[in-house]
Amino acid sequence: MRGPAGWWRSKSNPAKVEIYTRWSFHLFVVMEIGLFGLPLFLQPGHPAVIWLFPAIAVHGLLCGLTASHGLDWVRGQREQPVLLMWVLGAVSVLVACGSLVAAGDATGDETTGALGALAGGVLIFGAGALTISQRCRRHTVYVVLGFATVVGALSIAVGASWSAVLTAVIGILLGGAFFAAASYFSVWLVRVVYELDSARENRTRLAVAEERLRFGRDLHDVMGRNLAVIALKSELAVQLTRRGRPEAVEQMIEVQRIAHESQREVRDVVRGYREAELGVELAGAQGVLTAAGIDCEVRGEALAGGLPAEVQSALGWVVREATTNVLRHGDAGRCTVGLRVREGFVALTVENDGVGVGVREPGDGGDSGGGEGAVPAPAGGGAGLAGLRERLSAVGGTLAAGPVGGDRFRLLAEVPLGAPVAGRLSGIVA
Repeated sequence: MRGPAGWWRSKSNPAKVEIYTRWSFHLFVVMEIGLFGLPLFLQPGHPAVIWLFPAIAVHGLLCGLTASHGLDWVRGQREQPVLLMWVLGAVSVLVACGSLVAAGDATGDETTGALGALAGGVLIFGAGALTISQRCRRHTVYVVLGFATVVGALSIAVGASWSAVLTAVIGILLGGAFFAAASYFSVWLVRVVYELDSARENRTRLAVAEERLRFGRDLHDVMGRNLAVIALKSELAVQLTRRGRPEAVEQMIEVQRIAHESQREVRDVVRGYREAELGVELAGAQGVLTAAGIDCEVRGEALAGGLPAEVQSALGWVVREATTNVLRHGDAGRCTVGLRVREGFVALTVENDGVGVGVREPGDGGDSGGGEGAVPAPAGGGAGLAGLRERLSAVGGTLAAGPVGGDRFRLLAEVPLGAPVAGRLSGIVA
């Protein structure tokens, strides 16, 4: 990692949201101590300062610890922190009670106000931290109402006026409800972001599975009937041979013919699976990436129809492979696909952002059809890139791939064209 910026860019969007949320909860600890603990030192001579400041510091740390463990529980990384929640609730009530009792014994209005604000603050921040780990949101309502009831009863017990009691109760209700709602929606956002990211990965896997099922279905349709005929004629030939009938030779010749025909049909199925029409692949790539929330721009698609079939097939596979890897690797927000003719070559460029530090080469470590797995760039040689290079080399093409400009990754495929084809395509561009 190259510093904090590189560490941050290496995280996925869901991880960034979780980190932001977690440190927001930690910031609440500093806010609580700064807003309600430090003003105690402006009241010199009051004996409550000696123990109330350490108490609110401990309470703040408990809030941060409970929030962190609660977020881990929401993510499924640990058990629900039930004991920690009870400890935080008990400490919140004890610190609030101590503050109100000390406020009843105070003489100055400023000291009384600071101690009263401290009592309300620990309960408000405590309610927010306890919300994160609640299974039922009704329990959060009970916590806020319970804290407000405790403050109201103690304020009456220490002889506060009715207006002060009402103000304290309303303040706890409004402040506790605000912090509880903020905590709840922060955790809800983290959960939704992870679910959306998981749905995106599932959509990619389903697309691959659907293509495999299609291939398996086509192969079954081709081979199922032929294999059944081969088995039947082979069995007939065995029976004829045992009886010494010359017709057995004719049956075996027929088996040989069907086997050769099946072999040809399988090649046709595989060829149709491996070959691709470039225009269709470009349109499909734009549709898939857009559906995945990635801004995709395709340039020069008008050139695709004028390319030879073998060139379209090779470049179509490059588009298919690159699209899969944009979805699987990195965290792209924008992808640009460009097709252009220059100096007798047709060049296909696929460039996406969201790669960051420790980028991965597309398709490294996986099979040539799926691009599964990766190794850190710039080390090449993975099976995915190797498969693309093999297809391009069959038409005299080359492939280059690597990071450019920090968080961007570019894949460039070039295939030479004959003079008539290049001239015709130049006319299309013009």
